[in-house]
Amino acid sequence: MTDTDRFHLEGKTVILTGSAGRLGSHFAETFASTNANLILVDTEEEKNTKLRKKLKDKSKGKIVVKSTDVSDEQNVKNMVKEIRQEFKTIDVLVNNAHYVPRGDPNIDAKFEKFPLSLWEKTIQSNLNNIFLCCREVGRTMIKQKFGSIINVSSIYGIVGPDQRIYGKSRLNSPSFYSATKGAVVNLTRHLASEWGKYNVRVNTLTLGGVYDKKLHGNSEFVKNYSKRTMLGRMANPNDYDGAILFLASDSSKYMTGSNLIIDGGWTAW
Repeated sequence: MTDTDRFHLEGKTVILTGSAGRLGSHFAETFASTNANLILVDTEEEKNTKLRKKLKDKSKGKIVVKSTDVSDEQNVKNMVKEIRQEFKTIDVLVNNAHYVPRGDPNIDAKFEKFPLSLWEKTIQSNLNNIFLCCREVGRTMIKQKFGSIINVSSIYGIVGPDQRIYGKSRLNSPSFYSATKGAVVNLTRHLASEWGKYNVRVNTLTLGGVYDKKLHGNSEFVKNYSKRTMLGRMANPNDYDGAILFLASDSSKYMTGSNLIIDGGWTAW
């Protein structure tokens, strides 16, 4: 095996949750380019189906759509059972799904006024999906004695949000976002400590803010955010391609319990 071969995932089975989202759909393209068998998991069935059509002619791997609510226990059990029946093994799980109820009028309420009902709903959704997917896929990986789990977190899971950069943009992250993304980082360490003996690796990929022209435009927020990074800009989706392929493939076969931070230097000063 050459050094470049270590990044190849051809013939491997990859589960990607949150595949229909802005970053998830890009990750899907990245994995499809490796000719991996790719399971696109998202409740947005129409978007997911369109994504599959876009990718299927670009990849030698099999691409499957699963319209699964990954915060529902039975749904996750059924999904993993179906994937095992079709592909026999599961090589990679990417926990990328994250629920943010943007339509809720209380989404950007100050913490001292934040409703308990919304807090409970978002905490439960965003931690249950990680717990359930790790538990059910982990059982398979333990039996087969290999696998890589990548839990996607955020810079706001390891540092506090800089409230000064947002102004009136309404783009600042709610408290539950920081709470759940922080929990992801330490759950990763816990699972790595339990499953290392089975050759199951669990790592966190911590991301900085990703620029979206439709969402951000040339706003004051983009300028403020960019000034806070050492590289002077927000991330582009393809800035994360190398990192996610590294964690998914044998290139990182001696890496577990780690937090790979790709943020343009945001958390380094």
